[in-house]
Amino acid sequence: MILLGLDPGLGTTGWGLIAADGNRLTHLGNGQIKTDSAMPLATRLLALDLALTDLILEHRPDGAAVEEVFVNVNPQSTLKLGQARGVILLNAARSGMEVGEYAARLIKKSVVGVGNASKDQVHAMVSRLLPGVKIVGPDAADALAVAITHAHHLASARRIPTR
Repeated sequence: MILLGLDPGLGTTGWGLIAADGNRLTHLGNGQIKTDSAMPLATRLLALDLALTDLILEHRPDGAAVEEVFVNVNPQSTLKLGQARGVILLNAARSGMEVGEYAARLIKKSVVGVGNASKDQVHAMVSRLLPGVKIVGPDAADALAVAITHAHHLASARRIPTR
């Protein structure tokens, strides 16, 4: 199963692709989608949508997962993050994928073992879980952590019988 993890942002959205086969995870790719801060908001959101569409068409993931929005000190930043996240959720859903959503603390706990892990700790654990990976930046590392979390939760859900 190919899973796409996404760390939303208006300026930079991180993405990470992994293949999950049971407990075995394999790195397929990671990167960042950047938008030009000099452009109008609507144009930036469109650029994000188009780049994500291209990514999904190229790699054909089976599922996606997105980090949930956290509240910033600056309400404008939170609103812009929410708008970028909305574009990402819509794009993934339009592609026919089921989309998992995970809080940042849960992602950190799933990957590092503690919910208050630093970005450096997340990066280090992603590198350990995906040996040989060349991570292109902190947003891509976070996106890979989202994908890993999603893979673990899907595997757990398959092992737990439902009524």
